[in-house]
Amino acid sequence: MKRALLIFLIVFIVMQFIRPNKENIAVQRDLEIKADLEVMQIFHSACYDCHSNETKWPWYSNISPFSWVVANHVTQGRKALNFSTWENYTQEEKDKKLKDIYRTAYASMPLPSYIFAHEDANLTKEQRTFIRNWTGVRAK
Repeated sequence: MKRALLIFLIVFIVMQFIRPNKENIAVQRDLEIKADLEVMQIFHSACYDCHSNETKWPWYSNISPFSWVVANHVTQGRKALNFSTWENYTQEEKDKKLKDIYRTAYASMPLPSYIFAHEDANLTKEQRTFIRNWTGVRAK
């Protein structure tokens, strides 16, 4: 038992030296998505940590293996949609991403694992409807 605990502790310590990239690239405000104040507040509270270059890295993102999971979610989120580089998308890409936001506003975002640690990101039905209405108008 002591040997297994010692091995676990050594592995845990070694894991701490494998650090993911947690870089926040400087934001150029002229490239950021533009929306009404209420929409931007919703995006900032529920979306920006994974879908922008303004991630607020929580304390547990410094502890492996949690750091790997958080960094992977941010990397994948930015790859799918990055509000900080919105104006770099073509109009066709913007339209597609707006449709994706429209679909995921009810279906899958924010991720349940994110909501578990960030209760304020759990959008109400009204907020989800508001986002869907906003994206629906812009995607046409």
